[in-house]
Amino acid sequence: MLIAVICVFILAILINSLGFFGVIHSGKDGTGTLTLLDYLPLYCLATGGLMMYLLPRKIANGAFFLLLIAFLSYSSFLFLNSQFNWSIVVPETIDQLFYVLRWVALGFIVFYGFIKKTLTFWIFVALFLGIAIGHDFPFFGQGLQIFSQIFLKMIKVIIAPLLFATLVYGIAGHSDIKQVGRMGWKSLLYFEIVTTFALFIGLAAINISKAGVGIKQADAVMQDIPKVEAQTAKEVILHIFPDSIVKSMSSGDVLQIVIFSVFFGIALIMVPTAQRKPLINLTESLSETMFKFTNIVMYFAPIGVGAAMAYTVGHMGLGVLVNLFQLLITLYIALIVFMLIVLLPIALIIKLPIRKFIKAIAEPVSIAFATTSSEAALPRAMEAMVSIGVPRKIVAFVMPTGYSFNLDGTTLYLALASVFVAQAAGINLTFGHQLIIVFTLMLTSKGVAGVPRASLVILLGTAASFGLPTWPIFIILGIDELMDMARTSVNVIGNCLASVVIAKWEGEFDPNSAEAAEINI
Repeated sequence: MLIAVICVFILAILINSLGFFGVIHSGKDGTGTLTLLDYLPLYCLATGGLMMYLLPRKIANGAFFLLLIAFLSYSSFLFLNSQFNWSIVVPETIDQLFYVLRWVALGFIVFYGFIKKTLTFWIFVALFLGIAIGHDFPFFGQGLQIFSQIFLKMIKVIIAPLLFATLVYGIAGHSDIKQVGRMGWKSLLYFEIVTTFALFIGLAAINISKAGVGIKQADAVMQDIPKVEAQTAKEVILHIFPDSIVKSMSSGDVLQIVIFSVFFGIALIMVPTAQRKPLINLTESLSETMFKFTNIVMYFAPIGVGAAMAYTVGHMGLGVLVNLFQLLITLYIALIVFMLIVLLPIALIIKLPIRKFIKAIAEPVSIAFATTSSEAALPRAMEAMVSIGVPRKIVAFVMPTGYSFNLDGTTLYLALASVFVAQAAGINLTFGHQLIIVFTLMLTSKGVAGVPRASLVILLGTAASFGLPTWPIFIILGIDELMDMARTSVNVIGNCLASVVIAKWEGEFDPNSAEAAEINI
């Protein structure tokens, strides 16, 4: 840790003396002149790390919590001052003091990672650091997007071979055709029950909060949304089945890869043992290799996650939270309620070791939250479920299937957002009309996985179908990334829990299995 602190101090001195990073604060319109705010955070980070290193643990913890309380109190004051127009002028020196204290507190968090030494903690460190960089240096933060894109590309390259290998090996090596059929109908039954609960909670939340009431059309900001052709029921069904497995793998269509792998595994069962064994050995080796590949890529996760947060905050700013706070808080509370009254009781009913489960999913959920990508969390989430006792053959079947049929967070969001559109437009929908709209949304949401801003695209198509105006959807677009963080995280949690439920239902959940012992999360 001391070496890291010294390195940060040296970097700060270099930036201070050379002055070649002046533009990171002022952006493209800056003069290129170095300001105090450009290099001060590095000194503060290093100071926080030095305090963490030199002070006794209890005193260091106390100092950190004092800094945290001071920063939160000051931030709350600024928020209230802005919201209630108190017109209290804060001296620039006070503002700079809390700027310094915030970065010193971040220094405590960053260098505590050298003591904690876990990948999950470093991902959380990157989250906080990314938010700070995006807020204080928005131009620089947006430039970091390339690192998050590299991370997502590296993750996506894992998914196709990992799913194919684990599914084929699970079906042909350990399972039989009857078990595949059982897992299929059990999974779909569970998915439909849970997503229906999510749908009704979303409806209840928006009808209670009425977040769309009172919004004016002038508040909408027209922005580009990716164009996706509306799909008929026939096209949705046809989309499930691949016409080329190479095309499916290149486009990252998870459901088509699952369908092909299931049929391939079943076909392999029918092959004589002498011809079957080489392919089974190949898929087993490929599966193990891809999990090791995932471990390597995960070392880049803190950088990718931090860059994603820096870009999001730098691109949007924290001010958007104030403008659409009611809608945002409605979604977050609804998702929390869903987890507490649906997912938690399910976990208690199946006697899931909740602490162990939370520890296992912390890393994939934090990745999903920062990157707003379920795919980015999939390989690590699968490995996490194997580590707590879910057989790989079940994980490999349930979780990818759930990514198309068990999007709890997205289903809840679509129910909430569709009624928000009607409220903003001043249209009073009966409960029956609301149900028709959200059940339509549930069907049309299948088959557009992987499309950027797919939920907004679906909302636009549904609004046109039911005669609703589209301008409220552009208001949602302003905070869609922040909403996507929450709903994607809940999608991952829901699919992780689903794999445990099916494993328990099949009587194959074993925390002491050899597969679980091989993985250390």
